[in-house]
This record gives sequence, C-alpha cells and structure tokens, in this order.
Amino acid sequence: MSDNRTEIPDHYRHAVIPHIMVEDADAAIDFYRRAFGAREDFRLQAPGGGILHAEISIGPSVLMLGDAGADGVGTAVWSAPPALGGTSVTLHVFVPDVDELARRAVAAGAELLQPPTDMFHGDRTAILGDPFGHLWVFLTHVEDVTEEELRSRLAAAR
Repeated sequence: MSDNRTEIPDHYRHAVIPHIMVEDADAAIDFYRRAFGAREDFRLQAPGGGILHAEISIGPSVLMLGDAGADGVGTAVWSAPPALGGTSVTLHVFVPDVDELARRAVAAGAELLQPPTDMFHGDRTAILGDPFGHLWVFLTHVEDVTEEELRSRLAAAR
C-alpha cells in the first residue's frame, strides 16, 4: 500500500453516498442526465448484461446506481422500488435553481409531487418522482434560519 493513498476519496468525504437500484440503469442514467443535469462519471457493465455499477453526479453530489438484476459477482440481492411496492428513501440534493430543475425534470418525464415552494426551514423545495420509483427532494437555500426560528416556524405551520 502506498503512503499517498487516501482512505476516503475527496468527493465522498462529507456524505453518505446513496446507491440506488433500478430496472433499467442505462435508461435511468439518460433520464437523470436530461431531467436533473446529471453527469455520468463511471460505468461498469455486468458480465451477463446490464449495468453492475455506475456513478453519476448532480452538481457536487455523487449517486451510485445499477440494474437490480445485474449479477457480476454472484450476489444479486438488490431490488428496485417497483419490486418492493415503493421506496422508503428520499434523495435530497441542493441545486442553484430548483425552479429551473423542476421545469426541466417535468419536461423529461418526472412527476411533480410538490411544486417549488419556499419552506419554513429556509429552502425553496420541490419534490419529484422519477420513472424508476425513486423520490427526490431538490432544494435551493434561500435563507439561514436559526434553530429557535426553525422550531417557531414549524409550530406556526401546524
């Protein structure tokens, strides 16, 4: 092992990296590119077909994904949301302009579940469903809110 090895690569240093499974990773990557402005960073084809592992970036955020049925190492234990009847995970991504992203995403086929809205927590927020069963919350930060103000606004919103 060389002395210049980094245990945690810089682009993974401050986050939990979501790794989602889909029914058609190639189509998902294309959709995320068109809808969310994603960039494909890496792709590893499965020996039997499909995508075993891919990485995309949406702004500075990294997302891993692959085909639920792709099996390159004998451990095909993954399921996509439709096979599970939905998902319990929502992916949050901060972007410079949530209104523009929501317009682009809907035009690409995303379902708008909540239009861009200024929220009590200081972020303009949109909620989208993608065609592969995943839920996304895109946010643009519009104001800093103290914890005390956050609690007060939440109480007032009830």
